[in-house]
Amino acid sequence: MSSANPLFLPPLILGTATFNNQYNHSPHSLPTTTIIHRALAAGISAFDTSPYYGPAELLLAAALSTSSHHRSSYHLLTKVGRIAANTFDYSPAWIRASVARSLHRLNTTYLDVVYCHDVEFVSPPEVIAAVRTLRALRDEGLVRYIGISGYPTNVLVDLSLLVLGETGEPLDAVMSYAHYTLQNTALAQHGVLGRLLEDARVGCVLNGSPLGMGLLRSQGVPVGGMGDFHPAPLELRLRCAEASGACGEAGEKLESVALRFALEGWTRDGAKGGTVVGGGGRGGEGKMGISVAGVSYLHELEELLVIWKEVKKVAEKRQLEERVRGVFGKEWSDYSWPSPGVGFTRESKL
Repeated sequence: MSSANPLFLPPLILGTATFNNQYNHSPHSLPTTTIIHRALAAGISAFDTSPYYGPAELLLAAALSTSSHHRSSYHLLTKVGRIAANTFDYSPAWIRASVARSLHRLNTTYLDVVYCHDVEFVSPPEVIAAVRTLRALRDEGLVRYIGISGYPTNVLVDLSLLVLGETGEPLDAVMSYAHYTLQNTALAQHGVLGRLLEDARVGCVLNGSPLGMGLLRSQGVPVGGMGDFHPAPLELRLRCAEASGACGEAGEKLESVALRFALEGWTRDGAKGGTVVGGGGRGGEGKMGISVAGVSYLHELEELLVIWKEVKKVAEKRQLEERVRGVFGKEWSDYSWPSPGVGFTRESKL
């Protein structure tokens, strides 16, 4: 049994990977409840989390439980398979146990999306088995949509094609991270998006971590309770520091420039694999690409909301322009009338 309806997600999802001691020394001391309540009040209605993110599921659940928003008004996206930095379990028994634990932690009877987490670390047969298990859980009403997440775009493409070929059913969602940023736009290059959407028939392609796991920040990569975990090499970090200096000379912060670039760019370049907004339409018209961004503090959320408001205005203007251009159709789009016109006669001046 396949998913009854196409997956719908809002164009901006709040991530909770930052509710973890990878990014922060003491995640329990973060204003997570205030952040979630403010996000809900601002219209954010989807939250991405994972058991791998330490206490993130529990902190998210605590915040949601004290909000006035009904479960049906927001989406919960979580993951299975990754347990620790070097520990993975994609077995059917663990997938079922992990989903049951997430349901309990998040105090919900269903999960909107469940991803196989960081698929590049396991074998393709393990991914296929996990997807089949998640689909069985979907048929039991516990999971609505199934996807995969990971870093290398070629692996995401290959596994999406494999899932379609082996099971006869495409994935509902694929989430790449740190691959549509100011520093790296691989998700929109080399036919990656087309292969996912057209060849593998994936429903949605999401862009996670628009700041490259904190690489594109004026203060440098985040260092939490687990120390410096970021995989970026020193030379790239130095270039980011240089980029931060260039932004400072222009009176901007690197993170603000990077967020604006990634959010605005992906609403456009990721539209075909995004979400329908407004009046719908043909192709990418009436759609926006979906981004997942995380914050640690309320001021970071406020900065994100300001940038997102600007981005939405640009995207909505672009959509209106595309709808208006669509009125002309194939017959009149790019039509040029003849000049000189038919029957034109030049008068000679004596």
